[in-house]
Amino acid sequence: MSTLSFESLCLKDDYQSSDEAQGMEDETDLESDEKEETQNEMSVSEVYLQACKLVGVVPVSYFIRNINSPTMMLNHHGLGPLGCKALAIALVTDMNINTLELADNNVQAEGAKYLVEMLRANFTIQHLDLSDNHLLSMGAEYVAKLLLDNISLKSLKLSGNGFTDDDARYFAEALSANARIKELNLSHNAFCGKGGEHLGQLLANNEGLEVLDLSWNHLRMKGAVALSAGLKVNMMLKHLDLSWNGFGNEGALAMGEALKFNNTLVHLNLNNNHLTNEGAGMLCRGLEFNDTLRVLLLAYNSLTVEGALALVNMVKNTSKTALEEINICNVLVNETFLNLLEVACQEHPSLDVQYGGVGGFIAKKPPKRVDPMKVIQDYLDQRKLRLWDFFRNIDKDGTMRVPTADFRKAVQQSSIPLDRYQIEELIQRLDRDRTGMVDYRGLADTRKQMMRDHRRQLRKVESRQKKEKQKSDRILKTFQSAVEAVTPRSSMVMSPGGTKEDSSGPQHFSATPLSSWHHIVMSNSSRYSVTNLSNEHIHLPMLGGATPYRPTSSPAMRSYSQPNLLDESPCSAPGKSISAQGVRSDPEMGHSKLSPTANTLTRSRPALNDKQPTVKLKTKKVKKKKKTKKVSKNPT
Repeated sequence: MSTLSFESLCLKDDYQSSDEAQGMEDETDLESDEKEETQNEMSVSEVYLQACKLVGVVPVSYFIRNINSPTMMLNHHGLGPLGCKALAIALVTDMNINTLELADNNVQAEGAKYLVEMLRANFTIQHLDLSDNHLLSMGAEYVAKLLLDNISLKSLKLSGNGFTDDDARYFAEALSANARIKELNLSHNAFCGKGGEHLGQLLANNEGLEVLDLSWNHLRMKGAVALSAGLKVNMMLKHLDLSWNGFGNEGALAMGEALKFNNTLVHLNLNNNHLTNEGAGMLCRGLEFNDTLRVLLLAYNSLTVEGALALVNMVKNTSKTALEEINICNVLVNETFLNLLEVACQEHPSLDVQYGGVGGFIAKKPPKRVDPMKVIQDYLDQRKLRLWDFFRNIDKDGTMRVPTADFRKAVQQSSIPLDRYQIEELIQRLDRDRTGMVDYRGLADTRKQMMRDHRRQLRKVESRQKKEKQKSDRILKTFQSAVEAVTPRSSMVMSPGGTKEDSSGPQHFSATPLSSWHHIVMSNSSRYSVTNLSNEHIHLPMLGGATPYRPTSSPAMRSYSQPNLLDESPCSAPGKSISAQGVRSDPEMGHSKLSPTANTLTRSRPALNDKQPTVKLKTKKVKKKKKTKKVSKNPT
């Protein structure tokens, strides 16, 4: 491996002698304890001091004192772009440092450029931390080029560098070709919807990443759905941190769909993502089919004891689950939850659920009071009475107006099942002006209004249910589109009757539907397999085997075959079997007797029903008569 020398970086004009470097070292208060000098080469500390003098920065004493340590921690030293330039010059030929931490040094894109040039020659550094350095878009582009060239880096931290949606594209393209990076930290950036789509592509195409931190971004709605789609086809990721992203129930629905098929993820962090009990239920529907996830963090979401019960109940009812830790530390639970958790722990001894405490309750909506007018109407209908029959005992004058006190007393003494609140509501409705007289002529109008309100309420419920269903369908459709976007076309399974698609062309996207995703077989890559995508036994059709047999149509068979026996082609009747000779075998024809003198199956005709031969014979005679008439006309 050839190493770049101090002069080849073109970072100084004239080579300075070792005496001048020693003089500069005397001027500073930095002294090295041990100096290893040779006639042909300078030590790393000497090169660093000389580079600092060249670019005009103050040397960092910590770097010189720990030059032989494998871990170089230079966080919060205020290096700046020029300090990184001097550091890059010194580290070109260094062979000791494998961990370089440069967080919060205001490196900027210019300093990142110098570090990229250094890492093209230095293959010793394996862990690099560039968090909180204001790299922005230009720095993201430089780092992406580094990921394409460097072969030694295993972990990279880029937290808090102001990356946006467009910058995610650089990482997606670079990590699609780099399988050596095992850990990537992109937290505290500004990735939104479009960034989530690029990160979904990253998860779908990368074959080496095991730890990904995307916390404190803005991945919600379409970004969350696209990221979940990439997770669905990923086969390497083990730890995923999505906390503080605002996934919401929409992202929970997509994540549940992804967890049904992902069989590598071990640790999932969804803290503070605006999940409700409904979102927890969506996750549970996906976790019922997952047997690898061990840690699920759902703290600081809008969960109550209902969501906690759903999670524990899922673990109790799923025998193959691998969940060992569930964190809902802000949720207050009740005795029912504790009893259910005790039962679940007996079946899964390794389960540990962290909850906030005991004292929670299930929020129940108060029972809605029945309209008192409807109660009175049902009472009268059951007894076949009229309103006059009910009020004539208290309305002696027949004016259809009774005092409020008499009306209240009469209703309470009757057998109408109305409580005190319903009676007061009815009185307020019939005596709007507070005159102290109840005009029960308005009961008919009240009944009509009650029916209109009831129909209006039903329409509201139906409209709300319809909107919720449309929203779920829209999310699943978006999730399906994202899955199709990250799926190579060569992985699409051919149907038995479909044509085989040419996989030699440069086609990168497929139209595999979501429902058939578990049938995917990657023909060009060995990292996808049927066993990895689903635990169920899947019977796949033959993609390159023999084509379905079609009955031959030789002239001999056409001459001997009878009409109306093979009206439909074998392909048009999927429910009926085809014999080896190509003739359709129906269950009804199985009992028919073939003529013993026939040589082939096509020469014999099965016995038909009583009604059919008469009709077909008549049609044959008519056809014969028509033919004879035509023949007789032709000679004349």
